Amino acid sequence: MIVYHGTTEIIKHPEVRFSKKYLDFGQGFYLTTFKEQAEKWAKRKGSRLGKAAIVNEYELGEFQSYRYLEFKDENEQWLDFVCACRKGEMIYQKYDIIRGNVADDDVFKTVDMYFRGLWSKEQTLKELRYYKMNDQICIVNQELIDKVLIYKESYEV
Repeated sequence: MIVYHGTTEIIKHPEVRFSKKYLDFGQGFYLTTFKEQAEKWAKRKGSRLGKAAIVNEYELGEFQSYRYLEFKDENEQWLDFVCACRKGEMIYQKYDIIRGNVADDDVFKTVDMYFRGLWSKEQTLKELRYYKMNDQICIVNQELIDKVLIYKESYEV
């Protein structure tokens, strides 16, 4: 599977330890199958830092033998998991790779209403149906990165 990572530098050898900790699926190396999404992330980060926007392309090999968690849609399990990870709970460490939808800025504004106790879980999930979601893949295990993620190329956007 071809996957992308949008940032401001060429990353031939990704390392989990350089990731922020309070993200949707915890600390890990984040990828997407959507090239346009990676380009958007790269441009956003590049403009914020005054640097070039770079998209790194990889081949993600077989990972089914690893501890894999996939969220098919935004349901209660996804919402609880994202909120726990954003609070800094280390529940993501039970897995090697996690895949699901992105709680980007617009989505997280909705999730934040639940996070702060202003909306019920049901109301939050109902609102999320209106957002177009993109996927994200978070590799939590460095060994998995080293064995099954192969750098292909990088390009500037």
